[in-house]
Amino acid sequence: MPPAFRRITLIGKLRSAEIEASLREMRAFLAKRGCEVLPEGETKADLAIVVGGDGTMLAAARELVRHRVPLVGINQGRVGFMTDIGHDDMQAGVGAILDGDYSIEERALLDAEIVRERSTVLRTIALNEAVIGKGSQGRLIEFELSIDGEFVYRLRADGVIVATPTGSTAYALSAQGPILHPVVPAFTLVPLNPHTLSARPVSVSDRSTIEIALIHALDARAHFDGLALADLAESDRLVLKRSADVVRLVHPPGYRYFATLREKLGWSESK
Repeated sequence: MPPAFRRITLIGKLRSAEIEASLREMRAFLAKRGCEVLPEGETKADLAIVVGGDGTMLAAARELVRHRVPLVGINQGRVGFMTDIGHDDMQAGVGAILDGDYSIEERALLDAEIVRERSTVLRTIALNEAVIGKGSQGRLIEFELSIDGEFVYRLRADGVIVATPTGSTAYALSAQGPILHPVVPAFTLVPLNPHTLSARPVSVSDRSTIEIALIHALDARAHFDGLALADLAESDRLVLKRSADVVRLVHPPGYRYFATLREKLGWSESK
C-alpha cells in the first residue's frame, strides 16, 4: 500500500549533531517506505516533518501555512507542546502516519498589522502570540486597548500579550494567562506587569478585531512568535484579527491534548 503522504520535506536546525543524526535516520526510513524526500521547506510537499522544538515548529508553520502543507513534529527540544512524537518513537510514530493512522487538527492564526499614521509598516502572522513590550529603556509603556471599535481600557504596563489557543501554553502561560483548548474560538489578552492591581487576563471571541494604540512609549517593540520584530513609535496601532489561513497539525495515533498537558506541565505527578 502506498504511504498516506508520499512527498515529504524534512525540517530541522543543522547546528545540532543530534538533530542532524535524526534527520539522516528519518531520511533513510522514509526512502525505505517509498516516500520522496524533498528539500527542506519545499512548499509542494504533502507533509512536513519537523525535527526539533516548538521554536523550529513555529518557524516551519509560518513558512508553510500559505501553502497548506500539514506538519508533524518530532520533539528534540525542551517542553515541546507542538511536537507530538518523541525521538525514541519517531520511526513508529511516522510509520503509523504513513499507514494512514493519524488525525489532523487545524490551529488558528493571528493576522497582524502595524499602522503608523495612515500607512502600514508591517504585516505578518502569528501562530502563538503577538506581543507589545518595552524595549531596552526598561520604562513602562502606556497604551489603549479596543475590541471591535469599543474602548476597553488604558493601561501602563511592561506590555501586553495577545495569544491564540496554541500560544496560551507559551509566553502567555508564563504571564499567568489562561490555557485555551485548541478548538476554543477565542484569543486571550494578558497584560505584562500592569501598573494596577485590577488588570487581569481576558479572553475574547476570535471573530473580534483587537486594536492596541500606543500613547506613551520612549522605546517599544512588537514581537510575533518571537520570530518577527518591529520597533514602535508613539501613536502606532497594532491591529489583530483571526487569519483566514490555518496551520494543519498531523497527530499520530494516541494523541490526546490533556495527556500532553499532564506530561508537559507535570500534572498528577506523585511526590
